[in-house]
Amino acid sequence: MEARFAEVFEDLGFIAGYARRRGARDPDGIAAETMAVAWRRLADVPADDARPWLIATARNLLLAERRREPAATRDLDGVDLPAPEQQFSHELDLDPDLAAGLRALSDQDRETLLLIAWDDLTPAQAADSLGITSAAFRVRLHRARRRLSAHLTERPLAASISPSRPNWKQT
Repeated sequence: MEARFAEVFEDLGFIAGYARRRGARDPDGIAAETMAVAWRRLADVPADDARPWLIATARNLLLAERRREPAATRDLDGVDLPAPEQQFSHELDLDPDLAAGLRALSDQDRETLLLIAWDDLTPAQAADSLGITSAAFRVRLHRARRRLSAHLTERPLAASISPSRPNWKQT
């Protein structure tokens, strides 16, 4: 059991990065709590790839964190958004137009794109993390890409992503 958890625990940094990119106040705390849930529910964590399960757990913890915050600190949708200059600057050097395009998308569209681009999940893994079918995710991904593209054609894109991590891949 400890060996299995050690494999899952290797994704601690990945989950902390996920929480940080989603604007968590304490991303390391979210990652640690996610690992605590994984330890308690180790039998439920898929053996082949734990990342989708861990992302789903971290997302639920982030949502719970935001529900506990006083209403005065949340926006109208009940989600506390990071400052625009911080929201997309954690691990990628984004062109300001791309960051603005991502901010203009709905939460669902943005999450769909970021699961593929930032979290480097396959569409099947991303679908698992959201609890939807692969077909439904592919439709969401196609629509999100189309909406982002529409935002970007309104504003010319200088350099979308730094060369250190070109990860807007087609599926």
